[in-house]
Amino acid sequence: MPEKAKRPVHRLKILMDDSNLAAFEGDLNERVRYFKQRKRELLTSGQKLSDFASGHLYYGFHKHKGGWVYREWAPGATAMHLIGDFNGWNRESHPMHAVGDGNWEIEIPGVRTLRHRSRVKVAVTSARGTEDRIPLYATYVIQDEKTHNFSAAIWNPHRPFEWTDQKFRPKKNVPPLIYEAHVGMATEEERVGTYLEFMRDMLPRIKKDGYNTVQLMAIMEHPYYASFGYQVSNFFAASSWYGTPDDLKALVNEAHRLGLSVLLDLVHSHAVKNTAEGINGFDGRDDQFFKEGHAGDHPAWGSKVFDYGKNGVVHFLLSNIRFWMEEYHFDGFRFDGVTSMIYLDHGLGSAFTDYKQYFSMNTDVQAVAYLQLATELTHELKRGALCIAEEMSGMPGMCVPVKDGGIGFDYRLSMGLPDFFIKTIKEKEDGHWDMGRMYYELISRRPNEKNIAYAESHDQALVGDKTIMFRLADKEMYWGMNRGYENMIVERAVALHKMIRLVTIAAGGEGYLNFMGNEFGHPEWIDFPREGNGWSFAHARRLWSLAENGYLRYELLGNFDKAMIELVKKYKVLEAGMPRCLRQHEDDQLLAFEKAGCIFAFNFHPTRSQNAMFIPVTELGDYEVVLSSDDKAFGGYQNIDKSVVYHTWAHAPQMGDGFVIYLPARTAVVLRKVES
Repeated sequence: MPEKAKRPVHRLKILMDDSNLAAFEGDLNERVRYFKQRKRELLTSGQKLSDFASGHLYYGFHKHKGGWVYREWAPGATAMHLIGDFNGWNRESHPMHAVGDGNWEIEIPGVRTLRHRSRVKVAVTSARGTEDRIPLYATYVIQDEKTHNFSAAIWNPHRPFEWTDQKFRPKKNVPPLIYEAHVGMATEEERVGTYLEFMRDMLPRIKKDGYNTVQLMAIMEHPYYASFGYQVSNFFAASSWYGTPDDLKALVNEAHRLGLSVLLDLVHSHAVKNTAEGINGFDGRDDQFFKEGHAGDHPAWGSKVFDYGKNGVVHFLLSNIRFWMEEYHFDGFRFDGVTSMIYLDHGLGSAFTDYKQYFSMNTDVQAVAYLQLATELTHELKRGALCIAEEMSGMPGMCVPVKDGGIGFDYRLSMGLPDFFIKTIKEKEDGHWDMGRMYYELISRRPNEKNIAYAESHDQALVGDKTIMFRLADKEMYWGMNRGYENMIVERAVALHKMIRLVTIAAGGEGYLNFMGNEFGHPEWIDFPREGNGWSFAHARRLWSLAENGYLRYELLGNFDKAMIELVKKYKVLEAGMPRCLRQHEDDQLLAFEKAGCIFAFNFHPTRSQNAMFIPVTELGDYEVVLSSDDKAFGGYQNIDKSVVYHTWAHAPQMGDGFVIYLPARTAVVLRKVES
């Protein structure tokens, strides 16, 4: 008898994209196998992830015909009592009942018993005693002005918010141009800004500037304002620092009317350790949500680390994703602290110079599986929804579909770019920047994985660090930004600020991010009110008037940012894949590359202008300048004559086909072939 044909072995696509992963095929197959196992454990027959991610529809407060029902998951509790305004904070009158599987429940007769905005807590009795806690699924948490204590508040307005964004759909194949923003510090006044002010003042600005996506920070409730929103206490509550849940809905609704997608900065990497305000030790046990012992404490952040291997934790977090997408219509997430999640040592102290560091006993396979579930759920809930990973280790497959051996994100942040530019500005004198290293950093990304490029984000703006503009100009920004007189330090800073941002957006990724205010070189740092600065808001705001008063250079930087964004959109630069290097010269500090039919040419030298810089091309014809950083409207000297047409010629000796241009020092231009 003929030998039975062997079944072909299926190889994951990620292995075909990167031959260096061949030695780790077993690890990648195990990644897929464990993910499938987790899904089988979590889902019953016929269930989708969105069916499973429904904790917020069962737990918390829910009104029905006869009154209210309130439920909690607290397996370590021995007794629970609902307390609040409605019963005069009576600690005995409203006991909850255990209903199995660690769940507790109470029926509250009368729909008017719990009034809109009435305050509630739950008294949890455990082996640790009795503690007053904020309900896990609280959707609105407010602080008492006198005692400064936090409590949950019932959000049940007489007229529910009416959405009008039904026709809005995030565009899946359009590269995100992200405007990263913090609602509270978006005002110019020395106070906390509001959702409605952001809706009124910021959304039109973002739209006018050409960005298509708003990424909101610090929306999940956090008790300490200065944490920048990264020490979350109440995962289902829209932060009351800026207003009410309906105010946030109005903001998102208006953004959608303007055609802007809205992303939530999602913090599932850790939680605030506070017990009075947060979820830590809710049922009397330290490990209800978090890892046991020291493993449950984040060594760098002073916070608590989730145990992603527990079904109850995964249920809570996946339900949180569905809640934000359905209740507030968010269009996706920027997942914070992904590197911290996927390594048992949180990636601290690792250089990640060897592939073995990605596939070792240090990898938290349970966290990886959670992220796979989270990205799959997000995409299941909304077509075109985005998942962006804040991940610096370069973990293979982060932005590869789960079925192909990846983790399922759409984009990862190019976190090495800001570090490169800051290091270059700090350590290298003008005229000695490394063009080869710059180009390498710009194009260095994993095969078939998309990146969000950025020169600086909120991280570079925080106190203790400096934005690019402040690092370049420093104290000269205080009196040298006036257009009325020359200041060589400021003019250098203005020129390099434009060039760095242009080279980043042109070559650094398939999407782009800017932190609010940085587009016009906002001065100084961000320092939230805290004890060390006398609780001052002086540096926790944005001075928009600097770019609007008509006599400072900030407006000119903002003009360039608008023109740059318009150019990459018009010529579909971000969609065009990797750039092709045309020229690179270290001594002359020159860099030129082609992408999407655009030729980007940069002269980073501080003094050496190029009277006849040769640029090779693959297509003969006439070329014209479509963007020049040296325009007066952008704070330049207008040395580039944009009416000049550059003619190519064939077979230039030893250089190939191309043309020559005049490129002044510290200037960038973009050229395109003249359409016939």
